[in-house]
Amino acid sequence: MNRLQFASAARQQGVVLIFSLIVLLILAIGAVALLRSVNSSLLSAGNLAFHRDLVNQAEQAVSTVMTEFKTAGPPLSTNSTTADLPAANYKSTALPTNAQGVPLALLDNTNGPNGFLSVGVAANDIVGRTPDVTIRYVIDRLCTNTGTASSPNCVQSTGLPTGGTANRNTAVAPPSATVYRISVRVNGPRNTQAFLQSTFTKPD
Repeated sequence: MNRLQFASAARQQGVVLIFSLIVLLILAIGAVALLRSVNSSLLSAGNLAFHRDLVNQAEQAVSTVMTEFKTAGPPLSTNSTTADLPAANYKSTALPTNAQGVPLALLDNTNGPNGFLSVGVAANDIVGRTPDVTIRYVIDRLCTNTGTASSPNCVQSTGLPTGGTANRNTAVAPPSATVYRISVRVNGPRNTQAFLQSTFTKPD
C-alpha cells in the first residue's frame, strides 16, 4: 500500500511541473511582447522629439531672412526682388512644388531645372545647434514672371483704404504688398528630416 501511495504522489508532482513550465512559457512570451512594445514606443517618442527639435531650429532660417528684409540687405534690397539672386537662395518667381507644397528645389540637390543648385548655393546652409543638423532654405516671390510685381501676375495683399469712412471715394488706397515664401528643410540625426514654410509681405 505504501508503494502505491508514493507512486501516485510522484505522478502528481510531474503534472504540476508540466503546468508550471507552460505558465512560465506564457509569461516569457508576454514579457518579450511587452519589451517590444516599450521599445517601439520609446523609438516613436524619440523620433517625435527629434522632429520637434528640428522644426524649432528651422526658425533660424526664417529669422535670418526676416532680418535681411528689415535691414534691406541682400537678397531683398529694393532692386533685387525683381530678378533671381542665386547667391542668396532667392527666386523672383514661384518655385514648382510637390503635392505637399514643398518646393522641388529642397528635394533635389543637383543643378537640374528644379534642383537646388539652380536656385541657391550650399554655402548658405545654416549649421544647427549641433554639427549633425543642417538647415537649408529657399525664398521665392509668388509671381509668375520676373520684373516689377503686378496684381495680375503676383499674389499680393492689400488692406482697406484709409482716410475716411463716410466717403470711400476720397480714401487713400494702401500700397500693394507682394507675398514672399520661405521654405526650409532641416536634416538631422538618424536621417530625420523636417520642413517648415512661412509667408510674409513686402510693400512694393
